[in-house]
Amino acid sequence: MNQNKIYLTQTDTTVGFLSKNKEKLNKIKQRNLNKKILREVDSLYTLKKFVRVPNKFKKQVRRAKKTTFIYSNGESFRVVRDKKHLEFLKKFKWMYSTSANLTGRYFDEDWAKSVADIIVGSDFFEGKPSTIYKLSKTNIKRIR
Repeated sequence: MNQNKIYLTQTDTTVGFLSKNKEKLNKIKQRNLNKKILREVDSLYTLKKFVRVPNKFKKQVRRAKKTTFIYSNGESFRVVRDKKHLEFLKKFKWMYSTSANLTGRYFDEDWAKSVADIIVGSDFFEGKPSTIYKLSKTNIKRIR
């Protein structure tokens, strides 16, 4: 599996593009090349390699499903629990992830397939996006 490729797949929340190359993802979505992107990780062990979860919120992060957390370093992560998507993600440990649509638009399967390098699966559906929380050492704020 090539880490610079763009994968179109059904994530645990919605149809998404995944890659280890965030600039390529931003270019496809026609947005600022330096914009921060969510990273999906395959386990809490992998998450610990990137950020330190504040003690006050460790239990919440550990139990969260379909939830993205923005940490004090400004990076956002979601630990994937969905078995089908996790099977794909485990091959990479972590990947940048973004919805498979142009910024501000709805999912268009034909467009998404035309810009993806590799299509994983065929049953695509737009689900409810993940809940997003911003964490500091002592506070938590719901963003979405």
